[in-house]
Amino acid sequence: MTLRIDIGGLPAGRLRFAASPLAELTAMLHVLAEPAHHPRFADWAGGVRTGLRPELAERLGEAEFLWRSSRADFLVPARPRPTLAEELDDVDRIDDETYVTAALITTCGSNRVHFGAPSPLSDTTARERALDLAQARGALQEAFAERLLADPAVVRARVRHTLEQCAEAFFDAAWTGVAVQLATDLRLKNDLLKRQGAGAALASVSGAVTLAPDGTRIIVDKLQDNATAANGTGVTFLPSVFGRPHLVVVHAPGWQPVVQYPVAEASPAEPVSLETVTLRLEALAHPVRLRLLRTLVRGPHTTGELAHAWELSPPEVSRHLAVLRRAGLLTARRQGRYVRYTVSLPGLTALGTDLLAAVLR
Repeated sequence: MTLRIDIGGLPAGRLRFAASPLAELTAMLHVLAEPAHHPRFADWAGGVRTGLRPELAERLGEAEFLWRSSRADFLVPARPRPTLAEELDDVDRIDDETYVTAALITTCGSNRVHFGAPSPLSDTTARERALDLAQARGALQEAFAERLLADPAVVRARVRHTLEQCAEAFFDAAWTGVAVQLATDLRLKNDLLKRQGAGAALASVSGAVTLAPDGTRIIVDKLQDNATAANGTGVTFLPSVFGRPHLVVVHAPGWQPVVQYPVAEASPAEPVSLETVTLRLEALAHPVRLRLLRTLVRGPHTTGELAHAWELSPPEVSRHLAVLRRAGLLTARRQGRYVRYTVSLPGLTALGTDLLAAVLR
């Protein structure tokens, strides 16, 4: 599956490489929310968690759906600014409907709320559907969606204040060193873009990012089978230290395409037995199981949610999940009347960093 970004007719200079404090902060927040995705930052995450004031830790839990499984589009700026405050000012200029839609996509599940549908701020049916979807994801998601729909201004201000508190608590100190690494990567990318062209620059971003032979499309190996267009606005590439191994792409209608790519080195894989490797590779050989796994790595899902997302029957999904569980690649946890399946990241990590990076993209 691929995500295709149409850049046909795009003027020279519209492929932009730049650093974003806000995008890097939300990459750090993702590490704090999903430390198992980022074993190389385990010590950093543990230290930050230990030092957080209880009030800030509670606030992060309230809004973690904006960056945990996927990123709300407004947290990955297409026009990066030198400072976090300037980028947060740009977020404040987004209208409520656009902000709420982007927030609900991450809160309710990225495949289950769609841009361009009736607004839940003004349409009762859309509002009830959004709340139902949020409720299915969990009590915290339901509470956040209720607050967001009841008073967007209050929630927006609270989210901004939370991010500002994060800057004081840990981001400002980390950004000093991170900015140097990002600047080094940006010099390389911009030099390649200038001297060898877009193809060479994109190839240096990731093995998952390529330029189509005719030069009219950027092709990204992602979970989504989708397409978007730069529409003359350009495509922005944001390097990230804390984002590895994720390749984050903003591609929803109404948003300028943005790609956040990792620049940090991968961690070495730990060896496992040949028998275990064989069992897991056989489980991953089926394309449907690989798709399910790439969905589950974004967060826990029920059989019904997976069936809905991929237009499969629940029994078919159950059979594939059973194979993945036998291979030790999934865990299951009952919550009320739902059973939620989660990826066993240690199992994937043991198979190698290339596989882990491909699944987590």
